[in-house]
Amino acid sequence: MKNDSTRRAFMRDTSLAAAAIGSLASASAASAKADGGGAGTAYLCVTCGMQYPESAKPPENCPICDDERQYVPPEGQQWTTLDELRKTHKNTIKQEEENLWSINAAPKVGIGQRAFLIQTPRGNVLWDCLALIDDPTVARIKELGGIAEIAISHPHYYTTMIEWSRAFGGAPIHIHEAEREWVLRPDPCVKFWSGEKQTILGDLPLIRTGGHFEGYQVLHWPAGAGGKGALMAGDQPQICMDPRQVSFMWSYPNYIPLNASTIRHVMSCLDPLEYDRIYGAFVVRGKGIVPTGGKQVVRRSAARYLKAIHG
Repeated sequence: MKNDSTRRAFMRDTSLAAAAIGSLASASAASAKADGGGAGTAYLCVTCGMQYPESAKPPENCPICDDERQYVPPEGQQWTTLDELRKTHKNTIKQEEENLWSINAAPKVGIGQRAFLIQTPRGNVLWDCLALIDDPTVARIKELGGIAEIAISHPHYYTTMIEWSRAFGGAPIHIHEAEREWVLRPDPCVKFWSGEKQTILGDLPLIRTGGHFEGYQVLHWPAGAGGKGALMAGDQPQICMDPRQVSFMWSYPNYIPLNASTIRHVMSCLDPLEYDRIYGAFVVRGKGIVPTGGKQVVRRSAARYLKAIHG
């Protein structure tokens, strides 16, 4: 009975999300047709949530979705706007542990990832990003101390990062320089860094692991998990349906794995970090975390992965 209930809930939520996306695309297309595209509109890709520079009409394509790691849906490229999203969607901000809050959009927007707000004595960090930002979200985050700096794991989650930065006084967005070509809405608030490690707000290291993207970065939160350390992983390593396992992929929707040498490099970047808990980009079985023993889970999963791809 429990499995049937879970399955029905999944189908219901999936149908609601699909209906909302279809409604968004239709409304956006009608609006664009009515006013000639709306000069100065910053369009968003419906499939991935990437926001593009202001233009009189939607872009012809989305390079993020054209890339082999992502996809263009069978019905073709579709566009929406923040104004349309705000009519049908809302964010939920939930405390995950002391000084950590998750931000989720409902129904699902784009890829469906969540963002995190990490509170520190030197200011708050927004880790990863999601497309929807509205007045209630901004107001609640300001109650929690605002956003001093932003860091995003990889291009699939850049979405409306410029809007988030501007809503919080031009907060700098830290992105590895290897991903410069994927910043499709350039802005002075984007701060590219080089090398293998960059520390923000005094004690939050960004580690370039490569893999899913050349400049993929994770954030190490030493104060997380009650001082045992937390790894803010985005989707590399990806937390599986069984939270005792993680995995690594070059493309998740297209099932393209990373090769052995890349996995070994990712592990060489993660091994020096002390962490007990892992927070992923997606809510899996209501959580989306490896609650404890995270470092051992990553090591065991990497060994299993290497064994599988070597036969």
